[in-house]
Order: sequence, then structure tokens, then C-alpha cells
Amino acid sequence: MFDLFPDQPVYDYPTFLNVFYSLLWSFVLSSLIAITHKLTFSGHQYPKNFFQAMSLGSIAAAMVMMAIGDSLARGLGAFGALAIIRFRTRITDARNIIFLFASLSVGLAIGVFGYTIAFVGTILFCIMALILNLTPFSTKERVRGRLEFRLEDKQHLAFAVDILDKYCEEFKDVQVRTRATGRFDFEYSIELKPDVDNTEFLSELQTVEGIDRIRADYRAFQEEN
Repeated sequence: MFDLFPDQPVYDYPTFLNVFYSLLWSFVLSSLIAITHKLTFSGHQYPKNFFQAMSLGSIAAAMVMMAIGDSLARGLGAFGALAIIRFRTRITDARNIIFLFASLSVGLAIGVFGYTIAFVGTILFCIMALILNLTPFSTKERVRGRLEFRLEDKQHLAFAVDILDKYCEEFKDVQVRTRATGRFDFEYSIELKPDVDNTEFLSELQTVEGIDRIRADYRAFQEEN
């Protein structure tokens, strides 16, 4: 019977339907992991080839595991054959390595007909990745920079600070200079909140009475994983 989680102890001669069923589910589950990776990606341009590698890698892993089965000789033969391949692509992001390994793990579990392990592991992995993306440990890009402006009267500084508190994750005064004319030059180190509109931020800052010479210098950064 075509069950959702069939128990199949037969590793030597799986039927065509079982093979098709297993490879299809491995692709679906690994694609779910790839979609989660895309949703939590924080770079400028998403690498489509990496998405395909995660989606298709589980199929290859499942094929290898089904071909090996419970035979030690087949395992040694597959190990020798795969040792010929040289993977020279460097993956410097530890998070990307984990996602790729999770996709391959789905293929390994499906390849030995461990459907429950594959399903539960994939769902839990994706949920945890999405939750972490909403925490302070998220790898979303943030914008840091320096903000400079001049005030005619220091009493209006409180209004500028309120605007900084509204749009900035954190800010710190770096330097304050007093001009001979009685004006004050302020320099702040700032980190903007996620999805802040820079134009709106500067426009609101210009509404402060007596403010002049507003200059913002930003740079994007991504926290190290």
C-alpha cells in the first residue's frame, strides 16, 4: 500500500515506485530548506546556483544511499568513486555550510527510507532558522555610519536626539566642537534600524530648529557568523 511513511527494510531491490517516491520527497524537503535559506538570506544578491545545489543535492545523496544499501562493499566502492571528484568551491559562510549539510542529510535519511527522520528534521530545522532570523542573532545587513550636523543653539539638541532614538538601533556621540560664532558641530556614530528609510530620517532631522550642514556617511555591514 502507498503509505506516507512506509516501513521498507529492503535495501537491495527497492521497487520503481519506492525509488520515485523517495527521490521526489527528498527534492521537496530539500527545496523547503532552500526556500528557508532564501527567506533568511541577508546579502545583496541571492546566489541562485546555491539554491539549486541545496535542492538537487539531496537527490544525489539519496541515490548514493539507496545504491549502497547495507552492503559494506558497495559503501567502499562509492567512497572510492566519490574520492575522485575534487570540490574546489570555497564556502566561507558557516551558515551556508549548515544549510547545505542539512539538505544532504535529508537525502541521506530518505536514502535509507527514514521518512520520519527526514520530515521531522526538515520541519524543525526550518522553523528554528526562521525563529533565529527574528532574534538579535539575525544575520540581516545593518547600516552603520557617521552623522554630522551643526546647531545654532544647543538647547535644540534634545529634538535631534529624539529623532536619532526613533530611527537608530544605537548611536553614540563621537565629537562636539564649538564655533566662535556660538554654533555647535556634532558628530555621531550611528547604526540604523532595519528597513529604515534614509531619506525620511534625514528629512525629519532637517525639521529641527537651527540645524544645518547635515552630513551622513553610511556603510553596510553584515555581522560575522
